[in-house]
Formats: sequence, C-alpha cells, structure tokens
Amino acid sequence: MAVKINTAFLDGYVREDELKTIAPQVALAHDALHSGTGAGNDFLGWLNLPRDYYKAEFARIKTAAAKIRSNSELVIVLGIGGSYLGARAVIEALNGTLYNSTAKKRGNPELYFAGSSLSPSYMNEVLSLIDGRDYSVIVVSKSGTTTETALAFRVFKKLVEDKYGDAAKERIFAITDKARGTLKALADKQGYETFVIADDVGGRYSVLTAVGLLPIAVCGIDIDALMKGAAQAMTDFAQPDLESNACNKYAALRSLLLRKGFAVEMLISYENSFMMMNEWFKQLYGESEGKDGKGLFPASAIFSTDLHSLGQFVQDGSNIIFETVVWFKNTDCDFFLENDADNADGLNFLSGQNMSVVNEKAFLGTLLAHTPKGGDGGKTPNIILEVDKLAEFELGYLLYFFEKACAISGYMLGVNPFDQPGVESYKKNMFALLGKPGFEVQKAELEAKLGG
Repeated sequence: MAVKINTAFLDGYVREDELKTIAPQVALAHDALHSGTGAGNDFLGWLNLPRDYYKAEFARIKTAAAKIRSNSELVIVLGIGGSYLGARAVIEALNGTLYNSTAKKRGNPELYFAGSSLSPSYMNEVLSLIDGRDYSVIVVSKSGTTTETALAFRVFKKLVEDKYGDAAKERIFAITDKARGTLKALADKQGYETFVIADDVGGRYSVLTAVGLLPIAVCGIDIDALMKGAAQAMTDFAQPDLESNACNKYAALRSLLLRKGFAVEMLISYENSFMMMNEWFKQLYGESEGKDGKGLFPASAIFSTDLHSLGQFVQDGSNIIFETVVWFKNTDCDFFLENDADNADGLNFLSGQNMSVVNEKAFLGTLLAHTPKGGDGGKTPNIILEVDKLAEFELGYLLYFFEKACAISGYMLGVNPFDQPGVESYKKNMFALLGKPGFEVQKAELEAKLGG
C-alpha cells in the first residue's frame, strides 16, 4: 500500500482488543457505502471514479490544458470550497507554495484563484496581475449562482470580453452542470468549452473530476499518474477488514479516539507544500462529519513551523487533541549543510548532513515530546500515515484514502457524510441583509436583531 499506518504512538490510548470490537461497525459502514444503502447514496460517484471516469472528457481536459498553456501567461480559476480547494491543494503539494514564481521556467502559466471570498482587497490584488498579460479563466460552479464565484465571474467575464472581443470564448472554460443551470446556459450561448460536474459527486469529493483535473493539468502535473494512484487505492481498500485495509483502520482509530474524549484531530505535515492539502482535509472532514451535534473538529499544522506557535498547547494544553501525521519518507530533492569556519551559530554539528535528515529528527523528536513514549509529559495520541514520497501517484492514492475514510467515518457516526445543510444559513441571512428580492421580511427581522 502507498499509505501505511504506524500505530506505535497510540500505546495507552487504543488497544488491539478495541480494534477487534469495533471491526464489525466498520464492516457495516463499509457495506453501506459499497451497496449504496447508506444516507446520501445519490452522491457516491467518487467511489468508483478512478476506474469508471469518462475517458473522452479526460482526454479533452488534457487537450484544453495544453491549449491554455500555449496561449496564456496566467490563469484565473474561479470557485469556492470544493470547487477550488482540491485543485489548489494538489498544485501546491506537487509544484510548491512558490509555484507562480517558477511557473515560467517550467513552461507553465501562473495560476491564481479568485471567487472564494468577498474581500475587495483580494479581488483588486488579483486584478492587478492581469494588466497587459494574456490570460484565460476557468470558472467552476454547478449552478452558476454561488454568490462569491458568480460575482467574480461577472467581473472577469467582462474583462476577457473587453480584451479579446469575439475570441473571448476561446479563453473562458466552464466546469458546470451537464444540462442545466445559469452557467451552463451562458456557456452554451457564448460557446465556451464546458466540462461536467457530475450530479453524483459532491464538491468536496470532486478533486479527481474536471473540477480539479483541469487546473492541475494546466500546471503541468501528470493527471494520468494521479488517477492511477487513486485507482490503486480503490483496489487496495475494497475489502472491509482492518488488517489489510489501512483506510478502514484509520476510520476505526479516529472513532475510538473520539469516544475517549479526543474531539480535535490535527493533521500534521513536515512539508510546507502540504499546507493547502491540510485545508482540503479540513473541508472534507468538517463538512462531512460536523452535523447533528457530532464529529471531530478538523484542525491542521505544518511542523516544525507551528511548533513555535501551537506546540505549547499540543504539549501541555487541554487534553482534547490527537495528531494524524502524514510523513513522506523520501524526497526528490535535498539540501546539503556545509561547515562554517566561524561556527557563530553553533550549528557545525549539523555539517555534512542533509536537511531532510534534520527534518526527520524534528519529526521523531516531536513524536517523543507529544506522546507518553518520550517521558516528557506528552499526552497527545499520534496516528502516523507513512507515504513513500510526495509525487502524483502517491498523492492520488492519498486523496482517495482520505475521501473513503471520511465516508466510512461519517456512517460510523450516524450522519450523512455527503450533505451540508448548515452551509445554507449564512447565505439566506446575507441575501436578506443585501436586500435580495423576496427577502424583505427577513431583512427587517435580521436588522432588528442586529440593533437596526
């Protein structure tokens, strides 16, 4: 398996007999998922996607990406939530957080995201980047009416039309519903190339569809290898038992730790480029599990950076956290530490060492500090997910691992892991306060509650 679970640092928190006791519950959740009898079973398109994806559209994605790379200095991707997080997570994980500064050298366009907030400052920052440059726009929206994305598209659509005239349709790509909705109708009218957001794949599970794959391919990432990794994970996680299925075992461990009062899961990586993967993880698990007064609170950190801000709390604070560490055992690049004649910083004991070794010792030292094993008073259970390296195949495997474990975990909690009823509340209040027609009564009520 491309992802292996190390449970050595759960001693004293989870016993082997507890895993055996919970195994039938995991098997029931696994069966509900694969038989399509669980809640939200009309959103299971992601489950077999790595094998059953639409090959013709996959080929069109690669063709469109090549076209964009050939004629655009930069690309603006418009989307919010699952419509952008997965793509950004994969791009930064594989191409680095400083991707845009190296894109030209790689022969790729720069890529920026908008339509994920209502901040005027951020909108103006993005607009300042396109002045005098050739660019394309990818808009991702099932309906075309999601406020944040629709507002951004209104702005960029006009700018593309003003700059390119009749050729604007060659620079706007819409990822939307296959047959209906505002964006689909507009795309058909204007002649934009479109890609499908499947009815049976929810936004936070959509990274391996056109939603994620088109922006990812634009950045020169091998989407064939990404999908092959996910397909291997799909095969590896087909059986319900905990011994051979690392995905189900992870779901079981999370459930047991929650039952013991560890209500916060902190996803940890020692790679800066994993930061947006952490954000994708938080949406996937927070939106899937956080309902009906249930669920683990998903948090994240990048170590060793955040050890200097959150480390104290993890070490000595409220005993509510467990850590899930994604550890990449090998790196494709390294940095050799040379000797310094003056040794003013006292670090010559590291001379002749690779920086990856120092990073690994920080990881091991943190494990000993945070868990009882080190004898330093640590009380934070740690699940370690060992991955060979951070590359396309392994990342595709890891994406599917987290998606399926999330679905299993949701069923074990007794919630529907594929809906998000609470997300609609802020939208209704915002529309009313902005004076959207049909919300007049609600507007008056809300303004009264806000004190006029």
